[in-house]
Amino acid sequence: MKILHLDQNHPLLLEQLKSAGFENTEDYTSPKEAIEQIIDHYQGIVIRSRFDIDKAFMDKALNLKFIARVGAGLESIDEAYALEKGITLISSPEGNRNAVGEHTLGMLLSLFNKLNKADREVKAGHWLREDNRGIEIDGKTIGIIGYGNMGKTFAKKLRGFDCTVLCYDIQEGVGDENAQQVTLENFRKKVDVVSLHTPWTPLTNKMVDARFIAAIQKPFWLLNTARGKSVVTKELVSALKSGKILGAGLDVLEYERQNFETLFSSETSQEFKQLLSMDKVILSPHIAGWTAESKEKLAQVIVDKILRGFK
Repeated sequence: MKILHLDQNHPLLLEQLKSAGFENTEDYTSPKEAIEQIIDHYQGIVIRSRFDIDKAFMDKALNLKFIARVGAGLESIDEAYALEKGITLISSPEGNRNAVGEHTLGMLLSLFNKLNKADREVKAGHWLREDNRGIEIDGKTIGIIGYGNMGKTFAKKLRGFDCTVLCYDIQEGVGDENAQQVTLENFRKKVDVVSLHTPWTPLTNKMVDARFIAAIQKPFWLLNTARGKSVVTKELVSALKSGKILGAGLDVLEYERQNFETLFSSETSQEFKQLLSMDKVILSPHIAGWTAESKEKLAQVIVDKILRGFK
């Protein structure tokens, strides 16, 4: 079986597939149009988020048996059409769920203890102790939206704190010993923190908007290590100004490109500039699942799933 690799990954992926008898071809630079001209030679693709795999692409992939995405989500692939064509889709949320859980907890602790603000001030020669008095996780109610691989791992990280963890998910029966699954109504009434761990879907697109924010009963903290387009930046900024949202930790932004490598030109929008100036906002460049360990684990998960399905 011939596999075309369209993004660089941990070397173990190529090495183990080669040892198992697969033929690997690497092409990390050719445009999508050029790849479409040769894709019928391959039975498998390994990709991260370089470009969309749409109907037109799959129609040219006459011999394609699987598409493996080294990452959690499959939103860059037309899943329904792949199913119709009999193409197996493989993802690897197991590979970076621990990294995402740790990053989310780190953002929460940094926000609660004003670590980024305090660090900047001390380095500038300001010693403002009372102005940087923090709050504790203990006693708070942490609400997780999306209780799959990422949400469950974040909940597990919270076990060392004396807090209540609630989860809301469109699937029933996903709660466990680390989080109580509740209705959306109860979720809105009780949470002090809202943490997003949902994939991008039409249901989650622009999910956190003015209506969502107003429906949460208490002022709350927002964490997003999922997908940037789930939060409407303009309405987030408005809520931060009003105090309805007390602070935000954002690893992802509404303005990201599909490949997650850069921002759109709208990064210079007025609301984005305001977001950058806020002490109660922590930003990181889509790296929650981007650790040295997760790079290796993501690749290993992909190898294992390919070998199970196609060896």
